[in-house]
Amino acid sequence: MELDQHILRIRSAIQSGSFSNEAAVSQGVVLPLLHALGWPVFDPRVVAPEYSVEGRRVDYALCDPPGKPVVFVEVKQAGHADGADRQLFEYAFHEGVPMAVLTDGQEWDFYLPAEQGRYDERRVYKLDMVERDVEECAYRLRRYLAYETIRSREAIANARKDYNDVHRRRQVEAALPEAWRKLVEGPDELLIDLLADQVESLCGYKPDPDIVARFLAERIALRPALGLEAPSPRTSQYAPKSPSQRTLRVSPTEAYYELHGRVVQVRSARDALARVFAELAERDPTFLERFAALPKHGRKRRYLARRAEELYPGRPDLARDHSLEVRPGWWIATNLSVARIEKILQMACEVAGLRYGRDLRVKLG
Repeated sequence: MELDQHILRIRSAIQSGSFSNEAAVSQGVVLPLLHALGWPVFDPRVVAPEYSVEGRRVDYALCDPPGKPVVFVEVKQAGHADGADRQLFEYAFHEGVPMAVLTDGQEWDFYLPAEQGRYDERRVYKLDMVERDVEECAYRLRRYLAYETIRSREAIANARKDYNDVHRRRQVEAALPEAWRKLVEGPDELLIDLLADQVESLCGYKPDPDIVARFLAERIALRPALGLEAPSPRTSQYAPKSPSQRTLRVSPTEAYYELHGRVVQVRSARDALARVFAELAERDPTFLERFAALPKHGRKRRYLARRAEELYPGRPDLARDHSLEVRPGWWIATNLSVARIEKILQMACEVAGLRYGRDLRVKLG
């Protein structure tokens, strides 16, 4: 009888409740499938029933060469397999068996006990003989349990490959929420640009980046809306132009930056960005050149360039309306959120050799 026919017969018997105990599962499901997969089920040196491990017994040890277990198969009554993986793992660890299979006839769990993680994380595949289609059942059984693939060790290699795929997918799924949180909390420039472009395509108006950033923060509810909380002033790294300049007193609600104790009131975060860059360029004629040479600015564009058009490739409208000339021949982008402007100022401090939060403090509204 072909493997597919065995699967159909077993599926029908499972659905009719024919396998009421472990012995029935062993005789009616496990042995017929092993036989169909090429195993010499009547040779106890190869398919060893009740294999002894430290005074306890595994239902079947599949051996190659004869007498040397490669796979342990533990059989449980239908619906009673929960918790049996721990015992099976102990058997496999003691004997150094690379693969373990736990089945109640309907569900087949294929494990690599030596891999890392919880017991369930070391499962390569969970096969449901009733829920999966016949082709999938046959494919998985051949992939992990066919006699010839076990003898060639191809089955173990297949299982390790599939385990690595599952492990990578699990790692990705675990990292996705944190990656999304960081994108929104940043908020990421590319995410803001994509959403802003979509808004513009729908209504014809491109929103201010701060509006987009605030929307993301409020909608995702990851932290208080961006821009609604005034960040505490942070010291920056910029020295005053001259000792004679007096420190100004400004209201805590007004936007300003403070460079080496000299406070400058500004109209907006963009105004602060342009003024700070102009001051740094005045103090060090090489500053703008060195900042522009940074290998990474934004995801899609640069923050500082020789021409306004270079700041917004393919968007002359943005180059016209959202750029400022901070020094002759140097243009800076202004279509930026407050959070992004703060990051750019931090980058500027690194280029200028200053300490952000000590020499330069900013309060951008």
